[in-house]
Amino acid sequence: MSSTTSTRATAPTDHTVATGVPAHAPRRDDRGRSGGRRIGSHVFLIILAIYFITPLWWLIVAATKSNSGLFTGTGGPLWFDDQFAFFDNIAGLFTHQGGVYWRWFANSFLYAFAGGAGATILAILAGYGFAKYRFRGRGPFFTIVLASVMVPLTALVIPTFMLLSQMGLINTPWAVILPSLLNPFGVYLMRVYAQDAVPDELLEAARIDGAGELRTFAQVALPLLKPAIVTVLLLSVVGTWNNFFLPLAVLTDPELLPVTLGLNRWTALSNAGAGGEQVWNLITTGSFISIIPLILSFLFLQRYWQGGLAIGSVK
Repeated sequence: MSSTTSTRATAPTDHTVATGVPAHAPRRDDRGRSGGRRIGSHVFLIILAIYFITPLWWLIVAATKSNSGLFTGTGGPLWFDDQFAFFDNIAGLFTHQGGVYWRWFANSFLYAFAGGAGATILAILAGYGFAKYRFRGRGPFFTIVLASVMVPLTALVIPTFMLLSQMGLINTPWAVILPSLLNPFGVYLMRVYAQDAVPDELLEAARIDGAGELRTFAQVALPLLKPAIVTVLLLSVVGTWNNFFLPLAVLTDPELLPVTLGLNRWTALSNAGAGGEQVWNLITTGSFISIIPLILSFLFLQRYWQGGLAIGSVK
């Protein structure tokens, strides 16, 4: 009986005898289709990479050209000209209109740092409170936060302008900083991350050991929230730095403009034709310099940013 069983267990199947290939081995046509899909996905990703990198490459190349080289250069729009004018363009940014570009750059840094840091602090406190405390109305309040994420920011500019006008804050830095402190998506992100990353048992253990709520939050919860904190900070800073419509509505003083709105004014003057001053080389160079802080932020905070964006995908 055992001999029969052993023979059956080791006997090859009809498929193996007929083809010499195990029954579970993938067929050649299946491998071909899998390889074709892999090649197709790689080609698609390469096309996307070229699509997104091309504007950045054009900006780098354009920042090295003179005003005439942008239109009549020998290298074409996507290659360098014979005349390398990058440092001359930077010198022009220092002298054009009294070097107001660098004042715009400093304004953008102030608005982005103050607004981004403030929005991050508020998002941390609100998200942690929604995640770890039980209070009346928590569900409806958080629903309002989620609903506000769906409201376009441009739809709030006019009501914000009217409110700030009644408070006498129009044409002041506070007109840009205060609205930037509200980041509903940051609150949602912090709430989702804190709910899973900070165990309730760890908080209870700290309370049993005699730690107060503030100390428990600062020494126990806050270190565990670092990836989400960096992510919210980065997104808030980038959003405030790139903000255009809000400063356009609340600022008129050229000395208070951010770099995005200031370069737009130079573009309007250059588009005026013969009656306007042609400073396209300064516009392209200023645009390139304005994205350098954002690129450096993404490079240095990339691992925290990627980890924060992946929250909730694995429990």
